[in-house]
Amino acid sequence: MSLHTFVLFMLASLSLNLIPGPDVIYIVSNMLKGSRKSAIKAACGLGCGYMVHTLAACIGLSALIVSSALAFTMIKWLGAAYLLWLGIKSLIAMYQGQSRLDLAGTDKAVGNVFYQGIVVSVLNPKVALFFLSFLPQFISAESTHISAQLLVLGVAFSVLATLVNLLYAFVGSAVLNGTKAVKINRVMQGISGVLLVGLAGKIVMSKS
Repeated sequence: MSLHTFVLFMLASLSLNLIPGPDVIYIVSNMLKGSRKSAIKAACGLGCGYMVHTLAACIGLSALIVSSALAFTMIKWLGAAYLLWLGIKSLIAMYQGQSRLDLAGTDKAVGNVFYQGIVVSVLNPKVALFFLSFLPQFISAESTHISAQLLVLGVAFSVLATLVNLLYAFVGSAVLNGTKAVKINRVMQGISGVLLVGLAGKIVMSKS
């Protein structure tokens, strides 16, 4: 994996993780119901869940590449189509001003926030689908040490996502309220949409 590819991966990962989504709602709602300590536990629990998805994606994709380069290429194309759909959806949300998140309906019992975060992340099929769609875009079937590359990318994404979630745990609900927050979220939605569409175009323009 080249340094350029890794830097591109990290920039894309950072931009995507900065977009407030269901995980941020989970973190902030726990902070509002409990304390900042609860929000930190929630963020760490989600991070552990990301690691589980990383290992699953690493094992599954590595086995797929060994068995069939054609099958892996098909996975990349399907992943690109999924990322394209997410990108268009994000751009539409930005255009329609639907980037503000609502904490309503998050008054469930706090319980063991850390373990609850792991379960929330691991059992979320959208997270699994995203990992399987996102990671392959930065890997070539002809590359050496496929498993190691997938593991490095997955761990890097998980760590970065956890750090961003911890940031939200400290910032609090301010990211979800107020006129300025809405405008900022719309800008981030637009950046996310462009990145996702760009990643989808990357596989289309690729010669391999």
